[in-house]
Amino acid sequence: MNRDQILNEAKKIINGKREQDYGSAYNNHKRIADGWTIILRECYGLKGNIEPSHVALMMDWIKTCRLMNGIDHEDSWVDKAGYTALGAEFADIKEQLIG
Repeated sequence: MNRDQILNEAKKIINGKREQDYGSAYNNHKRIADGWTIILRECYGLKGNIEPSHVALMMDWIKTCRLMNGIDHEDSWVDKAGYTALGAEFADIKEQLIG
């Protein structure tokens, strides 16, 4: 795919089904920013850096924000479960490495 094809495909996606599924891109990204601000404030304040488990929390928050527009979007529920499992595993790995 060349750059024009990629941009045309992206335009179709962000102006089509994604907006129907997740609502206004601005509102969705605002929700994500609000949640990430809280997560990042806590991880920098408590840990001093971002850990892989924090990334899992942040990815989970993206899925939460997407579900705010349509609670029946099964893919987002599955993704949330996956990020939760990964986050728990990452926290356990971190404990094993320092423990």
